[in-house]
Amino acid sequence: MFHKVIKQGFCVGNKLFQMGLHKSNSCNSTVDGLAIAAGKHLDFEMDRLIWIDMEMTGLNVDQDKIMEIACLVTDSNLNIIAEGPDLIIKQPKDILDNMNEWCIKQHRKTGLTEASLKSQTTLEEAENIILDFLKNHVTSNTCPLAGNSVYMDRFFLIKHMPKLNGYLHYRIVDVSTIKEICRRWNTSVFKGLPKKEFEHRALADIRESVAELKYYRENFFKVAQ
Repeated sequence: MFHKVIKQGFCVGNKLFQMGLHKSNSCNSTVDGLAIAAGKHLDFEMDRLIWIDMEMTGLNVDQDKIMEIACLVTDSNLNIIAEGPDLIIKQPKDILDNMNEWCIKQHRKTGLTEASLKSQTTLEEAENIILDFLKNHVTSNTCPLAGNSVYMDRFFLIKHMPKLNGYLHYRIVDVSTIKEICRRWNTSVFKGLPKKEFEHRALADIRESVAELKYYRENFFKVAQ
């Protein structure tokens, strides 16, 4: 286990720690302290969750486009560490006019369609802004992507924002999966689930997802003290 911590410290580029590792397999107290410190820092950061939600013109990853993306970072106890940008991406009128009926109605209702038409933010600019935000709070490939039915957001990230997707850990924390388990295994807790507003705007949906997972943590899971 300790050897694993040493390797983690080496991977994050601690030069002094790297030198100690090359000198001897039995670390002295100074390097030992650095190893523990580096390991604790990395473990703390790995516990964070990256929450991303997007609003799209539909669910066909090959044909539909991203209209809005928002992001925030929480710690392991779901406290918000940093709230990132909520970005509306410019889409042309012909794309928006050809959305399915549900999207036309919903995005018009929330004002997203009009906002997307007026936006000057390109897809690439939005990707870079979110990526810069994450670089200030998490290390590459350490923190899972979290959200409701977040696998769909991941599909769109892979297709349309590959640089951002490449910064995320391959694992996901899908709150919708926990919801389905809770519904089957503890109906009383499931029935007490706070009702969502279903605003279908990116940042509002993330906040509701975080609140939902907090509810499961407090009522469905047995959390060690």
